[in-house]
Amino acid sequence: MAELVHFEVADDGVGTMRIDRPPVNALSAEVLGQIDAALDLALGDERARALVVSGGDKVFAAGGDIKEMMTLDPISATDYISFFQRVLTRLEGVPMVTVAAVNGYALGGGCELALACDLRICAEEARFGQPEINLGVIPGAGGTQRLPRLVGVGRAKELIYSGRIVDSQEAAAIGLVNQVVSGSEVLRRAGELAAAFAGGPLVALRAAKEAIQTGIEADLATGLLIERQAFASLFATEDQRTGMTSFIDKGPGKAKFTGR
Repeated sequence: MAELVHFEVADDGVGTMRIDRPPVNALSAEVLGQIDAALDLALGDERARALVVSGGDKVFAAGGDIKEMMTLDPISATDYISFFQRVLTRLEGVPMVTVAAVNGYALGGGCELALACDLRICAEEARFGQPEINLGVIPGAGGTQRLPRLVGVGRAKELIYSGRIVDSQEAAAIGLVNQVVSGSEVLRRAGELAAAFAGGPLVALRAAKEAIQTGIEADLATGLLIERQAFASLFATEDQRTGMTSFIDKGPGKAKFTGR
């Protein structure tokens, strides 16, 4: 079986998961299976403290494998897209900060893959969209759910209903991406950002991620309860004591965290 997804961990604690299925990194079931396996590696490697998801320096992922999808009927389509949803939901829930490094196209399933990451860094030439409507279907791997939560219901409806592709500047303006950089800088900038989180207070970052992702699905009172419990639990960590002691002794931003 071809290796379509590569995973490695650098000395700074940043794991990189790179899709490698030329020419456009179409997301087949085999690719998703290898993404799932790469997540096993990331979660099982104690060196990995943050994760960059990349498609390389030409294209992130230009969508799902249409030839593969053409073979589906309503029953097999349910199983097929359930697997895609499970893998991307698993990526969304990993207990570390994830950064999508987007060069080129992130369309359809590729856009949904980027949406499942915590943050998105893209090239000036990057393009985003959910063009499934032009195939007579809708986004099925989280696009109808994650996109509205990120950019708002009205914008998400317009993009999904029209299938329109947006450039990097519009993506930044609507909050779809966090930073736009030159194409040659995407992987480096994503790696720098991930490295900063990898060296940070890992327990607090994990708690913040869980509180945001769990609380956004709940009413405000429940969300505040989730936040309160997470906040209080951090007072049993070494990082809390280190961070507050360092703030008093040295001022803000100088703490050296252990991740415990």
